[in-house]
Amino acid sequence: MTSSRTILIEPNRLFRQGLKHLLSGTCFETGAEFSTVELALSAGEAAGTPELVITGQSVTIETDLQQLRDAYPAARIVVLAGDLSVDVLRAAMGAGADGFLSKDVSPEALIQSLQLVMLGERVFPTNLAAMLLDISSAPSPLNSVRGLSPREQEILQLLVTGASNKLIAIRLGITEATVKVHLKTLLRKIDVNNRTQAAIWAMNNGFSESSGTPTRGLQLVSA
Repeated sequence: MTSSRTILIEPNRLFRQGLKHLLSGTCFETGAEFSTVELALSAGEAAGTPELVITGQSVTIETDLQQLRDAYPAARIVVLAGDLSVDVLRAAMGAGADGFLSKDVSPEALIQSLQLVMLGERVFPTNLAAMLLDISSAPSPLNSVRGLSPREQEILQLLVTGASNKLIAIRLGITEATVKVHLKTLLRKIDVNNRTQAAIWAMNNGFSESSGTPTRGLQLVSA
């Protein structure tokens, strides 16, 4: 894997320096570090254009992630969280996080997770993903969702797994252009703004790939 320019954002100086040392010599070598999102954004060109942003969890996680997403639209964003709760995970996913990991994750698991994120996967802790995907009491999507075509329902199931447009096209035997058309219509019908919000909506409404635990796209990592 080629080198990925990385920005670290973490208020705890000791933790930040430890993480910087851990990433030294890997393809995630730190290019810049900041104690807050505000300082990172105010640095402007001095911070460069990162491929990866690793940020600690803040009390304004949704606002911070949205600001980072707006500033670095092409970057992958990973949250290192101290509070592992489903609500915080939902907020991070809804705000566009590509990864959500515990600060207690092992060094090996962290590097592996970052590699998966840079390959386009979404990575979250096993226990939280299991809770998020616990849909045993959720209503049947066929009964609760009206107006979605069979094809749109198939795409929605694949979005739960974190599948890219290319992978969805391959799985369904259609073109990427057709996937984009269906996706645009799908987002409008369920009244969400992006594919991550659509995936969360799908999980809350009983969608999963073959009514089971997703096996591709959404990568589960133990601490």
